Amino acid sequence: MRPADLSFGAATALLDRGELSCRELVADVLDRVIDAGEALGAVLAVADRKQALAHAREADNSRRRGRAVSPLAGLPVIIKDNIATRDLPTTAGSRMLRGYRPPRDATVVERLLRAGAVVVAKANMDEFGMGSSNENSAFGPALNPWDRSRVPGGSSGGSAAAVAAGVVPLALGTDTGGSIRQPASFCGVVGVKPSYGRVSRNGLVAFASSLDQIGPMSRDVEGAAALLEVIQGHDPLDATSSRRPAVSYRAALSGDLRGLRVGIPDEYVSQVASTAVADAVRDAGRAIESEGARVDTVSLPHSRLGVATYHVLADAEASSNLARYDGVRYGAAPGDATGQDDLVVRTRTEGFGPEVRRRIVLGTFVLSAGYRDRYYLTAQRVRSLIAADFDDAFGRFDAVLAPVTPGAAFRLGERVADPLAMYLSDVFTTPASLAGVAAASVPWSLDDDGMPIGVQIIAGRFQEPTLFRLAAGLERLSGGRGRPGNVGGHSEPGGGGEPHS
Repeated sequence: MRPADLSFGAATALLDRGELSCRELVADVLDRVIDAGEALGAVLAVADRKQALAHAREADNSRRRGRAVSPLAGLPVIIKDNIATRDLPTTAGSRMLRGYRPPRDATVVERLLRAGAVVVAKANMDEFGMGSSNENSAFGPALNPWDRSRVPGGSSGGSAAAVAAGVVPLALGTDTGGSIRQPASFCGVVGVKPSYGRVSRNGLVAFASSLDQIGPMSRDVEGAAALLEVIQGHDPLDATSSRRPAVSYRAALSGDLRGLRVGIPDEYVSQVASTAVADAVRDAGRAIESEGARVDTVSLPHSRLGVATYHVLADAEASSNLARYDGVRYGAAPGDATGQDDLVVRTRTEGFGPEVRRRIVLGTFVLSAGYRDRYYLTAQRVRSLIAADFDDAFGRFDAVLAPVTPGAAFRLGERVADPLAMYLSDVFTTPASLAGVAAASVPWSLDDDGMPIGVQIIAGRFQEPTLFRLAAGLERLSGGRGRPGNVGGHSEPGGGGEPHS
């Protein structure tokens, strides 16, 4: 097994014993990163090799002296390309920002670097985070390493594909309406959307500011917990970040499920078109019940309005946030514009892809005179009802167990011409985003085509320790099903059958 094949837990164990060096790990990952960019479309920019290896050597020295500041010291991480990095371009998957280099790192990147992590690449994504398949990237789609004829999910598809393919053990994604959890499920990795406010958004290219959250993606639950420990916490540069003290999530990874109260929402499971997905949730519920958890049904009645509510609010915020890209303040402007009007029109027409333009138009419409009360303010009221449903649920339960998506990863091009079908990929993830609660996708099983299926855990706001406690239990109980042994031609998926290609 090559170093890049290792999960976070396996890599750190070898590093701690001195059987692997950070330099060896980062060097192998850098080789894989280049391969992933070519074979999977998962990577948009690669870090300077000399600089990355120098950081790895520093981490080796710190570990040898017993002065490593974090378990992440020397660990390679891929960053989604809507998170600002001073040393690498930040394009948000858009022609509008082609070649843009921010003047400073995002707060989460600063925290990773202080912890000794090594940023090795920027991951492909749907343009400005708008998509559920990674087919909306201006730089081409990312591919699912389990089956390259299928999507990896979106918008954090490049991050999920890179982790699943054994390119890197850890990645950062962002989740606005499911953009960490859905690709994590499609690619068989762990993905966590923290509570809104748990992680600073400073340096994140804004899509919908009341929903956007940065979170970890990993091949194991321990890696996601360790990554969130580093990036969490209050940031004076983000007024929405919580002042709650930092929490140790790895301390919650006992996997002991006794006494945990878990609800399964009827409204979610009854909507699932895929028998494999419904069976996965029910099977996971039975498994944790056998371990001493108390499982019962729970009602989240307003969740059925989640997709519609999400698109009214998210598109309205996108319309406002993306207004700055006019070729004057921000955005790549055409050099031969004939006047101000021509400059703005051509910058936005040529710089934005069709999905971004669609959402800007929808968002502008719901904010326009005569429609704001009917759509935008109504959606805000429904959002409050969705949040109240979760509050009621968490009065009875510690967590909710639910589907992540209606089915496993779909084929490339299958839903491009049907925006509604694409939007419904997020039917089970948008409610938790609207409520601002913590949620995660954990690999659980495979469907009849051998594609991974994750189950979603939802916990209350700032109840990430409960989230990770249940996630660790599910990871143990899954027996490795639905997780990559290593896919994309490096080794077999799911620890068993032949790799898809």
